[in-house]
Amino acid sequence: MEAKGYTQDGTVDLRGRPILASKTGKWKACSFLVGYEAFERMAFYGVQSNLVNYLTTQLHQDTVSSVRNVNNWSGSVWITPILGAYIADSYIGRFWTFTVSSLIYVMGMVLLTTVVSLKSLKPSCTNGVCNKASASQISFFYLSLYTIAIGSGGTKPNISTFGADQFDDYNPHEKELKVSFFNWWMFSSFLGALIATIGLVYIQENLGWGLGYGIPTIGLLLSIFVFYIGTPFYRHKVRKSKSPARDLIRVPITAFKNRMLQLPNNPSQLYEFDLQHYSSSGKRQVHHTSMFRFLDRAAIKEGRLDSSTPPCTVTQVEGAKLVLGMILIWLVTLIPSTIWAQINTLFVKQGTTLDRSLSPTFRIPAASLGSFVTLSMLLTVPMYDRYFVPLMRRRTGNSRGITLLQRLGVGFVIQVMAIGVAYAVEVRRMHVIRLNHIVDPKEIVPMSIFWLLPQYVLLGIADVFNAIGLLEFFYDQSPEDMQSLGTTFFTSGIGFGNFLNSFLVTMVDKITGRNGGKSWIGDNLNDSHLDYYYGFLLVISILNIGAFLWASSKYIYKQEIIEVKEGLQMEAKPLDTSPLSLQV
Repeated sequence: MEAKGYTQDGTVDLRGRPILASKTGKWKACSFLVGYEAFERMAFYGVQSNLVNYLTTQLHQDTVSSVRNVNNWSGSVWITPILGAYIADSYIGRFWTFTVSSLIYVMGMVLLTTVVSLKSLKPSCTNGVCNKASASQISFFYLSLYTIAIGSGGTKPNISTFGADQFDDYNPHEKELKVSFFNWWMFSSFLGALIATIGLVYIQENLGWGLGYGIPTIGLLLSIFVFYIGTPFYRHKVRKSKSPARDLIRVPITAFKNRMLQLPNNPSQLYEFDLQHYSSSGKRQVHHTSMFRFLDRAAIKEGRLDSSTPPCTVTQVEGAKLVLGMILIWLVTLIPSTIWAQINTLFVKQGTTLDRSLSPTFRIPAASLGSFVTLSMLLTVPMYDRYFVPLMRRRTGNSRGITLLQRLGVGFVIQVMAIGVAYAVEVRRMHVIRLNHIVDPKEIVPMSIFWLLPQYVLLGIADVFNAIGLLEFFYDQSPEDMQSLGTTFFTSGIGFGNFLNSFLVTMVDKITGRNGGKSWIGDNLNDSHLDYYYGFLLVISILNIGAFLWASSKYIYKQEIIEVKEGLQMEAKPLDTSPLSLQV
């Protein structure tokens, strides 16, 4: 790969041949991937944004059931990428995993469009009285939804990492370009979400659900076609380990076997290949760190009882440490993901109770207010990338402006502000309800839906910091051969956040509604206490900030040794163990 003109990171074309750096990769290749992402997000959010309303108005489910079912489906969409990433990293690679999964995704969208279009697959209504959905109607509907979830499981973790693969870390210019990649990647995602929350939601409620789902289905088909047009320009990373997950599991097992052995005082006495081995194999050597030192026993050379197999290398041990560290950070992202889950569930139901009239003949769909989340993201991303990063880069010397964990911290704080605003607005809504003696669930509260606007905007700004930051953090900090699997920390965090919200909504409803009490989240939101639930979310969000600060203070960033091709100059990320450290 050292021949002049070829990529230096060992990437190849689809047939496994070395490729020229000048004719492949970079934004030339990513433009096709970004196009796919915009259309795919339009399809996903076209379904998710208004799903709670479809369940309540078309399938006639109650509020708690509809919120729980939306959260369970959304959680599945974000959890299935674990399987897709594992298949990609361990067996067939990102490109082919994406290829198969995208076809399953399209099948699910086609099936969903068919289900919502045929009258026989929807409950019938007579004189304004609607029957509950039959078992077969529910089965077909959820079959289509979970087919989409399975397809998304293979596309979501691989398309973003495949995009990041288009930049050569050994090339200083391309490495600089890569710093902005995740910002603009998410920008395209936000663009697709904006089209869904403004246009598709209106079409679904006013022109028909079949058309509202049919348009993103056609868009998804078009995006897959666009993706394959870019095939000649794509770079493909070669798998350097047959089973990276097996290597990962081997480390704690070996460390446990060696638990009675004494760790050497000097880490250089631990087992490790020499630099030439990594250089010739195209792998990267990882510096030893003091985090999770008990795992270092897996790399002890002397006194081992099992001499039939070699000890783990320091690089392998550090890979396991990275995963444990990422799990620590992942745990403190679950509460923020639970807050994010409100956008497509309780925020929407809350909006349906308010005055949505823009004119005597036009009412804004409650789910369309989610477009302001996206609009705030679209406005904030360019400002963050073009102004905030250069400003902070001059002050900190960090190529990203601030560290990845600092970026997450800022986002989490803004999110706490958002749920605080949501609580205050709901207190105001309940006050207006009492003043006007409103008790009927269908009676509109004389309060504009745009009172909800600040909480949507703040969550959008927060997402620029924590969503993009999380995606980049888990990609950047993953072991080299597990970057698809690493990004599933991002998706699974959102998934478990949805499941957690489903659990919380169900338990709060049961506990507060028992013995004839008034449920905080009842079918009649005009006679419930949603403000109490938002207050509860505010308290646990503040506590989570403390947990995040503790986890960040323990985390040590990955430090790789990169051999520069011209000569033997070494490049490594410096070590800084301070809380929310500035070096990464």
